Amino acid sequence: MTECAVILAGGQANRMGGGDKGRLMLGDQSLIHRVIDRITPQVAALVLNANGDLSRFDDLCLPVVADSVADFPGPLAGVLAGMDWAAEQGYEWLISVAADTPCFPMDLAARLAECDTPVVLAATPDPERGRLPQPTFGRWQVALRHDLRAALNDGVRKIRQWTQANGESLVLFGPDDFFNINTPEDLVWAERNLK
Repeated sequence: MTECAVILAGGQANRMGGGDKGRLMLGDQSLIHRVIDRITPQVAALVLNANGDLSRFDDLCLPVVADSVADFPGPLAGVLAGMDWAAEQGYEWLISVAADTPCFPMDLAARLAECDTPVVLAATPDPERGRLPQPTFGRWQVALRHDLRAALNDGVRKIRQWTQANGESLVLFGPDDFFNINTPEDLVWAERNLK
């Protein structure tokens, strides 16, 4: 495999009352363990993006990288941190996944790799727009990291503002493939409906 992956866990989880959403339990397993189990077979290596005291993730036995851009600028900063790590390890491509989305497809990396554009994002069906991008799930050409760093330093925060300017493609998945846990109600729904 020529790809590595970053798990994006650097958000502040405000709608869940703060803390690490990935540590929430879904059944007998935490969200982040579910994410690790799903992405590990799909890539050659894995890194976690988080902020604050990184030692709190020591139990996961993964490398952990913090945002290099200050003030929690959002998921793009996590992608950049993953890209920088990927470059150090010699990888050309980075897959990104979110720590709060426990049931994304087991063929995510393979499906995204079918497109040869510099950035490929997952999408789900949308009755009004046709395809609804899921921008924290993507395949990123690591060589774009310098452009991404410059964009973040210039104030870009919206993922698609940057991806659309850098050769974005969308790959359509199923309607429920990227259900994520944002609120306590989402967690209750997931307990009842996700296996």
